Amino acid sequence: MDAEPQRLGRDRTLAEARAKLVRGEFAAAAAQAEAVGLAEPDTAEAHFILGMALAETGHVGHALGRVRHAAELAPHNAEYAAQLARLLIQLQRDAEARAAAERACRLPSDDPLVHDTIGCVLARLGDHGAALPLFAQAVAARPDNLSFRFNYASSLGFFGEAAAAAAQYEAMIARDPANGAAHHGLAGLRRQTPDGNHIARIEAAIPAARDHGERVRLHYAAAKEHEDLGASGAAFAHLDAANRAHRARIGYDAETDRALAEALKTAFAQPWYFAGGGDAGGMGRLVFVVGLPRTGTTLVDRILGAHPEVTSLGELQAMPLAVKRLSRSGSRLVLDAGTIAGAATANPRDIAQAYLAQVQAQAGAQMGGVLVDKFPLNFLYVGYIARAFPKARIVCVRRDPLDSVWSNFKHLFALGSPYYGYSYDLIDTARYYALFDDLMACWRRLFPAQVLEIGYEALLDDQEGQTRSLLAHCGLAWDAACLDFHTAGGAVATPSAQQVRRPLNRDSVGRWKDYAGPMAPVLAYLRERGIIGAPGHRQE
Repeated sequence: MDAEPQRLGRDRTLAEARAKLVRGEFAAAAAQAEAVGLAEPDTAEAHFILGMALAETGHVGHALGRVRHAAELAPHNAEYAAQLARLLIQLQRDAEARAAAERACRLPSDDPLVHDTIGCVLARLGDHGAALPLFAQAVAARPDNLSFRFNYASSLGFFGEAAAAAAQYEAMIARDPANGAAHHGLAGLRRQTPDGNHIARIEAAIPAARDHGERVRLHYAAAKEHEDLGASGAAFAHLDAANRAHRARIGYDAETDRALAEALKTAFAQPWYFAGGGDAGGMGRLVFVVGLPRTGTTLVDRILGAHPEVTSLGELQAMPLAVKRLSRSGSRLVLDAGTIAGAATANPRDIAQAYLAQVQAQAGAQMGGVLVDKFPLNFLYVGYIARAFPKARIVCVRRDPLDSVWSNFKHLFALGSPYYGYSYDLIDTARYYALFDDLMACWRRLFPAQVLEIGYEALLDDQEGQTRSLLAHCGLAWDAACLDFHTAGGAVATPSAQQVRRPLNRDSVGRWKDYAGPMAPVLAYLRERGIIGAPGHRQE
């Protein structure tokens, strides 16, 4: 067969396979690409299409090898490099993902999907500054792509660019009036007013929601705007509708979380559990800020981050992943009974090294000074942290229990996340607060020198005094810049992005009282367990 007709036939087959990949016909696309690859093993496009089809059908590990080979065969192809980075980040191989993303950035491309893909990888790595212009390029090239616009809008919000973010969300809504992500993002950018809100538009969009996720996001957007206006009854009605539906869908079982906390307490009560020397060397100046979500952890992170010796790493999941890997547990859950049992004989120093390898892959992680890891649910991992890093300091942020429960219930976490199933029911959230309270008492007993608990309300009442105590615990000299944390630049990739750009205020203190009726069972539950009314508790 002549070379030219053979090449044309191959190219036609690959073009058809590409089209099928775009249409979601993954099996057919894979079959055609594999046939070409078998006949001509050096055809990069064949390996790439097969890899992408495998990834789309959940076989990410197998896909990685194919896409990596395509990138090796065609080292100047930015699309291949970008998708390689995306697969690596999905597989939590952050250092390799960063290298692939940086390589993709250096390759010329006018494909907006390439720019958006690299931006998403960099954002996952915490490098929001590098991601922002890539999202902007993608939107400029494809203004009709709502996914590109959402990523750009979210990134703008992280940098406090509320007006620019709002413009992107509005453009999304103009094209798709029932887009729940856009409505929810827009509602969160500022406090709504009677003369400037979107309630009527949001509520009109709810019946047109395409699916469960869109409907939930629209209800949350409406609830947030109603709460801003003081309409607590309407706000609760929207939250109740959304949360009841989602809780029924995920089938959350509070007993699973309770048993997990008990397993951790039982394990660490044994002197032989996770024993051995940890990392006592140059990385001793680590600070872990933990607590329930929505209780002031971002605020404390920003206060510390305003200090000239501190680098904030954001919300890493490096410790959970290090424990999981070193436990050699084969389960799909990040933390479960098997993982806790498997970690018994893990070496704390190995956990420390695995953690630090993950940190080194993060954007801006300078391996010197004081590094702050602000993943709230690291409160589950305090025992592992304390033994892996004996010189590390752990700061647990506490907030009034009733405000904590309400704030978790009213906040929409990632719908698919396994971490926040408790938050879709008030009593489930109260149970989770009790679990947190009990586990922190255990960590205080075991690691009193490493754990400092700081109260959100106490910080509001005595900002300088509490900040001095915080800095002293973390081994930092006093610096008045920490009082002006709200003026600091940089990205804040948490739901508190707008709040922490303002000076300290008491706007959210006692907010639960506006919902005294629905919160009555929570109040009774916490009183029964001695959490409300216990020594040291102040009910605002």
